[in-house]
Amino acid sequence: MATGDPDVFPSQDVKQSTKPLVKGMASPRKAKITLNAMKMLDPRHLKPDSMETDRIMNVLDETAAKLEMSSLIPRVIDSLDRFADMLGPEITKNLLELQELSMEMECLLASSGEETTKAEEQRGRLCFLEQSLKCSIRNVLRLFLANPSLLQALKPKAGVADSPAEVFVRAFGVFRNFMLERLLTSPVEEEGKIQFVADISLQIKKHAEAITALQAKLAAAIQTREDEISKKDNMIKDLKTRIQDLAKDSKISMQRIKEEGENQQKVELQASQSRCAGLQQDIEQLQRQLTTLVVEHRASELMLRKRKCRLEMEIWNWVQKYDTDMAEKQAEYEEVDAAYAEEKAQLSLLTEKHALLLQEYTQIEEERKMLREKEEEALKELTTKNRAAARIQALWKGYLVRRLYRPKKKKGKGKKGKKGKK
Repeated sequence: MATGDPDVFPSQDVKQSTKPLVKGMASPRKAKITLNAMKMLDPRHLKPDSMETDRIMNVLDETAAKLEMSSLIPRVIDSLDRFADMLGPEITKNLLELQELSMEMECLLASSGEETTKAEEQRGRLCFLEQSLKCSIRNVLRLFLANPSLLQALKPKAGVADSPAEVFVRAFGVFRNFMLERLLTSPVEEEGKIQFVADISLQIKKHAEAITALQAKLAAAIQTREDEISKKDNMIKDLKTRIQDLAKDSKISMQRIKEEGENQQKVELQASQSRCAGLQQDIEQLQRQLTTLVVEHRASELMLRKRKCRLEMEIWNWVQKYDTDMAEKQAEYEEVDAAYAEEKAQLSLLTEKHALLLQEYTQIEEERKMLREKEEEALKELTTKNRAAARIQALWKGYLVRRLYRPKKKKGKGKKGKKGKK
């Protein structure tokens, strides 16, 4: 068995399981520190800490975005009819101009390789096309940069092609991460990184020695396993020999069984032939009985057929009568339904009139109620005024009577005074 198999090692406690298996290998704690150091050196965990670094990274990011857009433009031009509605007229026009300039440039380059005359004219034309192509690409990039949402929508629809441009864009991304790492690494960190790499190299050397020792153990285990396999191969050969012997014995026994089966088949064939002859006689007898029964039952079948025809005629007459009755009922139903519809229409008109009359009656009742209330109020007011007038008249009469009798009393008193003086 291999020594690296986990079932060979004895069970250990938790404290021993944390120790390295081979001398020179890093402990789990050191491995954790190493992983943390690797995460710190990873460019994805670094952030710009100065304005110059930020500017450089912005330039690199903008360049990467432009490169990605430049690699996307050929795929958009190839499927310009599909993306025309999404791009709009202005971008589509610029892309068509770029396509025409590219085709003209390709034709000119192809012709320059074939013809050697007029080389200066072709060179001047090539320079002019190159400048025009650059200006057209700048215009297209400007339009794409002004509409970033359009670029994000085009990426999944245009697809990803493993072209040299895509390879260059990925290489530029690697270069950008390398530049970020170099810009954000101070001299002290650089020395620490060098020391870290030296420690890693030392650990790799120790691990290689440990691997060599384990490989030696593995070779010994493999040799032991091969010895066991050779023993098992010998055992398999013996078993195959036994199986061949068993096959020969079984073949002989099968031959014997086959002969016995053939003899038994002949005996059973003779017996089956005699049974078939008896069954054939029974079949002929039953055939004669069937013929007799067919002749006997034909008369009853004819009578039953006549009865069936008579019943079918009766059923047909009943069906015709049912159809006639149903037609009459249908006509009667339609008349009743028409009368019902007419009465329903009259009922709706009467209901509307009743609603109007009820509304008018309600208004008249309210007006009558208001008039009654006004009359009652007027009557109460008149009663109050009459009572007040009666009281005022009674008071006035009393006042007049008192006024009428008051001077006489004063005159009587004067006469009595004069008499007294006399």
